[in-house]
Amino acid sequence: MASTPPPLPDRLSAFKPAFHPSELGESPAVQQTLAQLSLEPHVEGGYFHVTDMSTETIASPYPETPLSERTLSLVGGLRPDFDPARRLLSSCIYYYLTPRRPQGSFHRNRSRIIHTLHRGRGRYVLIHPDGHIETYIVGFDTDKGERMQWIVEGGVWKASFLLGERDDPSEEPRSEGLLITETVVPGFEYADHEFLDRGRCTEMLSHDRAAEIDWLIKH
Repeated sequence: MASTPPPLPDRLSAFKPAFHPSELGESPAVQQTLAQLSLEPHVEGGYFHVTDMSTETIASPYPETPLSERTLSLVGGLRPDFDPARRLLSSCIYYYLTPRRPQGSFHRNRSRIIHTLHRGRGRYVLIHPDGHIETYIVGFDTDKGERMQWIVEGGVWKASFLLGERDDPSEEPRSEGLLITETVVPGFEYADHEFLDRGRCTEMLSHDRAAEIDWLIKH
């Protein structure tokens, strides 16, 4: 029987990055995965590749105004055939955190996202609209409460970072990366994406809480 995941600690600073962003090259094993899956750097951190975009569309349930001009400036704008009155029924990507690109910065999407684990371990930190924080480890050790599938609802701020294969502080962390699939419903558009900034973070959280997760904010 799976155990109950541990409660959120009093201080989020208890969560330290196991790996740090680096300009050094990825390991041969990681490079092989990048090549095999045609993965490219993602604006949030890590790597990605779009694997499916539904040919069916639905009426958009969202406002026509993009959620964030900052996001659009970072990605070069909306895709050429984007219709603000419509959304894809669904879309799907591979997403990959690696020892050189080990974290996904805090952001939110309007759409619901279903995550499915393929390889590795990582920690997710979520800030819900009411300001409450949720965190859990994704991995294959379900006896310890690790998750192989998880859902993040639209409007929830999400960050993630890579963990080592083992939780042993006496060992140097090792990993060939956290590889997942993200299925977005309705389908993903950069019009529905927004990065968290320090100002918004301090509006939702206490100064101390905001400082503890500042390293997961895109600057």
